[in-house]
Amino acid sequence: MPTAYDRLPLGALRVFEAVATHLSFSAAADALSVTPAAVSQQIKVLEGYIQVPLFRRSGRRVEITEEGLELLPAVRAGLEKLESALQQMKHHRRAGPLQVSTLSSFLQIWLVPRIRSFRRKCPNIDLRFHTSRELVDFSRTTNHVAIRFGRGNYQNVHSEKILDEWLVPVASPDLIKQHGMLERGTDLGKIPLLESGDEPWSVWSQSEAEAEWLSRAPSIDDSAGVLAAAEEGLGYALARWTLASRALHRGTLRLAGTGALSYGSAYYFVCPKNFLALPKVAQFREWLIGTAREFPKPDAAHAR
Repeated sequence: MPTAYDRLPLGALRVFEAVATHLSFSAAADALSVTPAAVSQQIKVLEGYIQVPLFRRSGRRVEITEEGLELLPAVRAGLEKLESALQQMKHHRRAGPLQVSTLSSFLQIWLVPRIRSFRRKCPNIDLRFHTSRELVDFSRTTNHVAIRFGRGNYQNVHSEKILDEWLVPVASPDLIKQHGMLERGTDLGKIPLLESGDEPWSVWSQSEAEAEWLSRAPSIDDSAGVLAAAEEGLGYALARWTLASRALHRGTLRLAGTGALSYGSAYYFVCPKNFLALPKVAQFREWLIGTAREFPKPDAAHAR
């Protein structure tokens, strides 16, 4: 039996959205990997179907008509729903790896050393990690889970805190012998400090006068890089406890002060609510929460 969708030019709607976005037939063709002639033909098909003009063409210039502007929001909403539905179907395949998006520093320093225990517990689940600091659009990516560092206010998803965080001053043993320990309010003017935008020394020194010390040691926009530089003796670092604890345990770094500052942000397990029912997501979540629960907090004498 014929349906109302039989003659609906679905492909032309996708082309229409691309032209409306770029206001250029050639740019839309490049975005869709087709020829400009194919784009023009699809627009003619759609205009013929609805019997109204959607674009005005003047040489290379393309303007969208009032009718096109009226149609555009509905087309975009429909395409987004279709894409979301298709991604949901891909996610719900029980076969294939578990796709996890996380921060590079957290993956390298905290997660990777613990993955062996997950593999022992769940040998049939393959993991595929993607590193990014950006929020994940689960409807447009293949990710099942994200581990994010923030305040947990992620909209329309399941968001669950797994690890609190603290800042601690650390340095190599030799550097501490040379410059000593750092107490709160210490004059940092003569101390080589590794500066990071995410862990500024101003929160430790209780001063906004950062410019005085920035030139004495490298400024590194990566938490793992800051720790590596600290291990090389290039300077003191104000580091995240979760990332510094492994080097502290090995002895390549030592605590350089007696206070741990509570960080306003924490690590969160994030995923679409309906993904929690997927066995591979549920097993990873259970393992991650249990592993995080076992991770030691800063000594009570050091925490503030």
